[in-house]
Amino acid sequence: MNEGRARTSGPDKPLKLLVIGLNYAPDFIGIPKYTTEMCEELARRGHQVTVVTAPPYYPAWEVPAAYRGAWRSETLNGVRLVRAPIYVPKKPSGVTRLLHHLSFAATSLPAATFTALSQRPDVVLTVAPSLMSAPVALIAAKLSGAKSWLHIQDFEVDAAFELGMLRGERVRKLAQQLERCLLSGFDRVSTISASMRGLLLRKGVEDEAALEIRNWVDVDTVTVWPTSDTSYRQALQIPADHVVALYSGNMASKQGLETLAEVAALLEARSAKVTLLLCGQGPLKSVLEEACANRPNVRFMDLQPIEKLPELLATADVHLLPQRAEAADLVLPSKLTGMLASGRPVVAMADNGTGLATEVEGCGLIVTPGDAAAMTGAVLRLAEDAPLRHELGVAARDRAEQRWRRSAVIDGLEAQLKRIGAEI
Repeated sequence: MNEGRARTSGPDKPLKLLVIGLNYAPDFIGIPKYTTEMCEELARRGHQVTVVTAPPYYPAWEVPAAYRGAWRSETLNGVRLVRAPIYVPKKPSGVTRLLHHLSFAATSLPAATFTALSQRPDVVLTVAPSLMSAPVALIAAKLSGAKSWLHIQDFEVDAAFELGMLRGERVRKLAQQLERCLLSGFDRVSTISASMRGLLLRKGVEDEAALEIRNWVDVDTVTVWPTSDTSYRQALQIPADHVVALYSGNMASKQGLETLAEVAALLEARSAKVTLLLCGQGPLKSVLEEACANRPNVRFMDLQPIEKLPELLATADVHLLPQRAEAADLVLPSKLTGMLASGRPVVAMADNGTGLATEVEGCGLIVTPGDAAAMTGAVLRLAEDAPLRHELGVAARDRAEQRWRRSAVIDGLEAQLKRIGAEI
């Protein structure tokens, strides 16, 4: 413990937490949803939480006018936010994404160090992406005498090279060396699945420092609707005798969404009574819209408000979870939690033995990544077998309640935060 630093941590004392994360509310798709819910729940439990983050921009890749400009502070649901200005590219690419992440690392540094020195947190926790802000967290923790914690939602270095966003073996080796160096600097490193924790160990993180902190779902909010006859279905004029196969989320390269256009064509050729409902935003949306133009069995929607998520998920008879093989065990799609909680079966693209395959097994059907014919076959099998849809849907809901319940996951996170805070 640093001289002159007042210790606030202990088994029964609230913690002072400084969280550094690129994305936060009002962004609500993917990572920002979990960072926001984590911080708000910890604040509700009496902990003092300050977040250094960026203005909202995702997934539209545009900062609203009200948030443009210099650093700004606000309080949202008991959490103090310090927003640092960043560069947001209009058309994200490998290079512009790097500049985007670098800009947050640069602008978050003064905000994080000032907050750390003035508030003396017990734990500085940073969320990756973006790994480029990890040094900011280490500096803030070192200066204030706090413990450091890195939480990894995506292994972005590996994913960038596997998905072709970055290239070059020499560059990759350098990036991996820098990543290992960063990981070794943190007191705790956590990630969201058992398979991803295994990757942490292979990257040199000590067993006692490597934690699995799952993403979660509010199983009291996302509930099982008795039918898929929702207002969405009516507004979109989906035929009453059609099964709805839903994809909802970000529309970007790592999802492997190009396959869905092929699935739509194959279903149409079979005259299948299936409608694909594709809901979301992102750089591949226009590509999908063009590929599916004039197909009567496809409907598109923009992202829906978070309060409408339970009804949107209930509109599905089947959930679709495409993913590129190269992303296996580097990410675990955050949308899976809501899919399972909605009590509907999932058709997921995953190789056997991967983390995603393990999570979906028994709750849906697994097909080979990139295989449109296999996904089409799985959708048709479920469309034609209502008892199987029901059986797998019940198993999906049970799994969400057992493995993904928000209160239980945050209980475990809070216990680990208290444990590390007590080590100061």
